Amino acid sequence: MYIYENKNFPKFTWDKEQILNLLTQVKAKQGYLLGKMDMLGFEVKEKALLNVLVEDVIKSNEIEGQILNSEQVRSSIAKRLGIDIGAGINIERNVEGIVDMMLDASQNYSQPISHERLYSWQAAMFPGGYSGLYKIKTGSYRNDSNGRMQVVSGSAGKEKVHYEAPKAEFLQSQMSELIDYINKGNDDLIIKAGIAHLWFVIIHPFEDGNGRIARALTDMLLARSESSSNRFYSMSSQIKKVRKSYYEILKMTEKSSLEITFWLVWFLENLIMAIENSQELLTSIMQKAEFWQKHQSTSLNERQIKILNKVLDGFEGNLTTVKWSKICNCSQDTAARDIADLMAKGILTKKGEARATHYLIQVV
Repeated sequence: MYIYENKNFPKFTWDKEQILNLLTQVKAKQGYLLGKMDMLGFEVKEKALLNVLVEDVIKSNEIEGQILNSEQVRSSIAKRLGIDIGAGINIERNVEGIVDMMLDASQNYSQPISHERLYSWQAAMFPGGYSGLYKIKTGSYRNDSNGRMQVVSGSAGKEKVHYEAPKAEFLQSQMSELIDYINKGNDDLIIKAGIAHLWFVIIHPFEDGNGRIARALTDMLLARSESSSNRFYSMSSQIKKVRKSYYEILKMTEKSSLEITFWLVWFLENLIMAIENSQELLTSIMQKAEFWQKHQSTSLNERQIKILNKVLDGFEGNLTTVKWSKICNCSQDTAARDIADLMAKGILTKKGEARATHYLIQVV
């Protein structure tokens, strides 16, 4: 028996005392993070916002097994937010659509949800009307013309059905009830974010894109809870880290009673971890800001600035003269002169000998 087959669905219940302690922790961590960010300058906050939104879009899609080009995602978000990151690049239509959907959720968080808004989100994700090689119904709820919506694994002839969604004939009324809850429900907005996420996944109203839209709704309601469009942590990034347990808890809940304490505990515990994990990302951004503030009067050429920014953003591997010359499209002699100049200015230090020679930046 699936959860939606309970006669009182969707009247969910939960242990309020057990949830209250976690909810209090979430609110405290939200407040601390927002307060910390308010103390930083505009440019640092803008950089942090861009990084978190890029992370959120990429990880939400990775949960579904879709790998997006990070530079395309970054360029698309920067363009929409009016952030200058240099020359733009060509961006695929589906990336543009996914970014449009995610930004509409987080930046226009105060706008009510409607059937039409959800239709536009799903259609934006699949601009050509295809999910991979398969033609899908976009811009409206599924109609089950090819059979009931099922979550299936296994090869042809050996399929295992993990979940069967409600019949399409009930979608309009079920989604109307969910939309009314999102817009007018009396639950705390953080609790509402967890319930709306679960409720949407249970209904599974679209042929594809349900998981990503559920997470977009989560982002929207969390933004409402903070009354801010500035996202400094990513729930999708945390879910990607615990992807296996995410699917396990959803599977368990989809076949449970209407008592969903265990789902809300999982949701709030991972939300706490998402906020805590944001510190790592924000620390690197603040270190970069402090570095450039310290060296704002230091004379540097364009190549040096380019490489230093790459290192401060998380350069993969060791920085060598060979890599420098390739990145800057210059000779190794020029790279060596640039590096020697930075060493003389106390910005780089040399490590290793002979072929193992590489250079490290001196952060503040």
